[in-house]
Amino acid sequence: MRKVTNDVLQRITSLRQRGYSLPEISREVGISKSTALRYVQDVDILPGYRQDWFGKRGGSRKRKYIKEKEALEEARNLVGQLSSKEKLLFISALYWAEGNKKDFILTNTDPLLVKVFVEGLIGVLGINKDRLQVSLRLYEDIDKERSLDFWSQLTGVAKERFINVHILPGKKKGKLEYGMCRVRVAKGGDLLKKVLAINSLVASCPRSSVDRTQTS
Repeated sequence: MRKVTNDVLQRITSLRQRGYSLPEISREVGISKSTALRYVQDVDILPGYRQDWFGKRGGSRKRKYIKEKEALEEARNLVGQLSSKEKLLFISALYWAEGNKKDFILTNTDPLLVKVFVEGLIGVLGINKDRLQVSLRLYEDIDKERSLDFWSQLTGVAKERFINVHILPGKKKGKLEYGMCRVRVAKGGDLLKKVLAINSLVASCPRSSVDRTQTS
């Protein structure tokens, strides 16, 4: 634990009384935020500085929210309206990264990834929902019924139709809140061949003259 001199302590106290935040004190004095926190816990903000100090609280969360909002707007402008072809390529890429190469199966823990994949199977590739076979892999500390409800709502497949729920030993609730979802398309051999063929074409497609010009 780092100890500070009386002069540094007085400076920390003075800055805090004038409404300086922990990051600001850390920068001004040249100490860590944890050290600053240790010495400001019992320091009262002077009345004339309290409004500014309250405005700084939660500043990092506000900045994060603003950055995320800006990123979303930029992404919306970049992506625009996706065509069926673009959606098909996106689904194929997801399968390329996460899918099984012998049977049409995709397993993942990311709800958004699974949602996009399932919606693509139905909306772009025209797969009937009745052909979707969903199963779960859960660790023993994960609430089974809660996970069933979650994945059922996300995939649109009734939980009564889930093929299997396999309970694994160990505790992973903090990392895998709802476990792993496995989506299989029944009689999906032809679909597997189609998606693998698309990925093969993408891999073998030569760069266009525009690409070569931009990278030269």
